[in-house]
Amino acid sequence: MRRYIKFGPLDWRISWRISFACLLLFVSLVTPCKTLAQPLRPNIVLVLMDNFGWGELGSYGGGVIRGAATPRLDKLASEGMRLLNFNVEAQCVPSRAALMTGRYAIRTGNGTVPFFTQTYGLTRWETTLAEILSNSGYQTAAFGKWHLGHADGRYPTDQGFDQWFGIPHSSDEAHWPDGDRFRSESHASSKPSYVMSSKKGKKAKKLRVYDLPQRAIIDRDITNKAINYIKNASRNNEPFFAYIPYTATHYPLIPEQRFKGKSRNGAFADMLLQIDDYVGRLLDALEDAGVADNTIFIFTSDNGGEMFMPAHGFTGPWRGTYFTGLEGSLRVPFIIKWPARIPAGAVSNEIVHQMDILPTIASIAEAQIPSDRIIDGINQSQFFTGVSQKSKRDGFVVYVGEEIYGVKWRNWKMMTKEVSQGAGVGVKINSVPQFYDLHTDPKEMYPMDARILEDLWVRFPMSEILKEHVNSLKKEPPIPPGTPDPYRP
Repeated sequence: MRRYIKFGPLDWRISWRISFACLLLFVSLVTPCKTLAQPLRPNIVLVLMDNFGWGELGSYGGGVIRGAATPRLDKLASEGMRLLNFNVEAQCVPSRAALMTGRYAIRTGNGTVPFFTQTYGLTRWETTLAEILSNSGYQTAAFGKWHLGHADGRYPTDQGFDQWFGIPHSSDEAHWPDGDRFRSESHASSKPSYVMSSKKGKKAKKLRVYDLPQRAIIDRDITNKAINYIKNASRNNEPFFAYIPYTATHYPLIPEQRFKGKSRNGAFADMLLQIDDYVGRLLDALEDAGVADNTIFIFTSDNGGEMFMPAHGFTGPWRGTYFTGLEGSLRVPFIIKWPARIPAGAVSNEIVHQMDILPTIASIAEAQIPSDRIIDGINQSQFFTGVSQKSKRDGFVVYVGEEIYGVKWRNWKMMTKEVSQGAGVGVKINSVPQFYDLHTDPKEMYPMDARILEDLWVRFPMSEILKEHVNSLKKEPPIPPGTPDPYRP
């Protein structure tokens, strides 16, 4: 005999809810959840410090001996890869040009800091890292110091970024209207600098005067803007690129109020605490947004440390500040983290150059790099991810401004010109190239004796690097500095 179950009102509601729950379960199985819906290509966050020496962080021998511990950045180093031989250009503008284009700065017309011209920066013909990623479906944003153009057509949003907030040039180029000795009436060009913003396709806006109180809070505002961007961009299905070029530790050193005097070891140590806090907040924002595991996080600097006290940089075992071409000028900290892809705690002395960042990121992001020009950068994705223990680069040409000063190859250095102090002070021209063994002479104090013939073989690989580079300049002549748009080679 069959038995029939009679459903009462309560039983029916329970049955309906069970059926609805089953439906939701089915949908969840066939529809990707939010985590799975995140882009497979990684997000990229690139933090670039300003005049930040090789040895400032605790993980690079600094930290407490510089007056302030850097626990968040040291933890970042332990969770990612730390390079001891990451190299940059010797000055700010060329360094940023090389980073954005993957090319020697001399090629782009940005071989030196343009103190006496308003027409500078990247021509629209150049293709930046932001443009490459944007063309490949990435959201892009810049928050901080640009220093690759200060005119309509040459702001970050004219070069591939969807949005930008920050300052167009360096803090030492600002005309502080509240400075004791500032005289606005001295010349028509003596105008205050501005904190600015822009969006792609729209004219850049001046938000407020970049005065000394703003100097104290600009990096805080940059951090807050970047955190909000990470939060919002993470909600979309497209990967994002956040470029965060801070203004610290370029002089003048003016910490935010809550860090002022906190270290009790002076303004520079206060700034170290501030930097560590800001970067930590960026890392926390990635965790809070649920995208930390799928984000490449890079921390580095544009060039070696300051030469002026009290902001003088710490170069560790190396000698020299920016503008010198010495190792303290070229080597800067570089930490890269990509969970589950880059080995945690890895440390390497292999040579990598900032020009390598563009082709490396492009390869990982499955983006196309230009084929109609020379790209000097090398794809280092296999090296970063541990597939190879060796960098694909073994040397590069050393520029100071628009002049070749030497060649670096493995642990060797050949210098035809030398600078004892930044900003071109004490330039010495070597009638015969000087060779240095960086293993035994990291401070480049004792050139090899020409009589020690067994070591002079190093001139051959160095000469080859130099020869190839010079020939490439003949094949593709550099863009003259100050070239206006439109430009075509």
